[in-house]
This record gives sequence, C-alpha cells and structure tokens, in this order.
Amino acid sequence: MMKIPTELKHKPVIVCENYGNIDGRKAYDTDAQGLSLGLAQWNDRGKVEASAKVWRYTGSKWSRQSEELPLHRVLDLAILLCRAKQHFAEAYRWPKFYNEQQPRLDRIGLQGDAMTVEVCVDNPLIDEDIKLFMQALAADDELLSERLAVLARLLQELGYIVPARDRGERGRR
Repeated sequence: MMKIPTELKHKPVIVCENYGNIDGRKAYDTDAQGLSLGLAQWNDRGKVEASAKVWRYTGSKWSRQSEELPLHRVLDLAILLCRAKQHFAEAYRWPKFYNEQQPRLDRIGLQGDAMTVEVCVDNPLIDEDIKLFMQALAADDELLSERLAVLARLLQELGYIVPARDRGERGRR
C-alpha cells in the first residue's frame, strides 16, 4: 500500500490509503491510490481551507494530475450525481431521454441562489452522448448505489435525514 505524501503542499489529515483497491471498476488497476481530507494547497498566509484530494501514482512518482477539491465541491458533485440519477430513472419517457422543450432538470437552492441542473444542449453530440452517459450510469449502478446507500446511512446517523417513521411521530407531538 502506498503512503500518501505528507511533505507536499496539501496537508493530509484524514486519509484512505487503499483507495486503489476500491476505485469502482478500476479497483486494483488504477492510478488513483489514495484519498485525503486535509488543508488545501492553495492556502494563503493566515487563511486556511479544508479540501479533499485524489492522489494519483504513476508507478514511479506521485502525479501532477492528482486532484484537490474544496469540500463543498465534493458535496456539489454528489448533489449533481443524485439529481442526474433521479432524471435518468425516468428519462425513458422522452424520445431523446430528455425534454427538448425544457432541458433544465432542476434549480437546487444553495447559499441564496441555486444550482441549475440541465442537459447540455450546446453539446453538438448530445443525442449520442446522453445515451452513452445513461448506459455508463446503468453499468455502474451497483457501484454507485452501494456508495449512495452508505452516504444515506451516514447522513441519517448525522441527523440530516429523518426516517419516515420518525417524521410522523414528530408531527404528532
């Protein structure tokens, strides 16, 4: 198992050093060898931000293609994925797998504005690409669903999701 570097600009605090074993369909055959939560590499003097990082290893050195994301972007990506999965669960209703007259799927309120989620109709190959994306989501459904179920359980344990049976009881109090 590769040890995530601690001498670089991103300062790991919480790590998953065996990510290469669980990287979806690329498990055991991936350059993404670790995940970490820590202090962002772009921190300015006196200003500290937390970030998540995917650590890539080329076989001989840590790669410059390792990605670091602010934590809110990790959650924004999870929100986007969930909304996409929700759309594609019912996309069969449209001939092109989206409503051509209304390509906007949702506006999700965040921080006084909203994340606009829409089909990218500016993509000249959208009709082909949306089918390929849908197929890829379907092929990875088991991997994604397992992770989303774990996420849902953890969100419930943190108190962000109230079980339906408890909502009714709270409403009666």
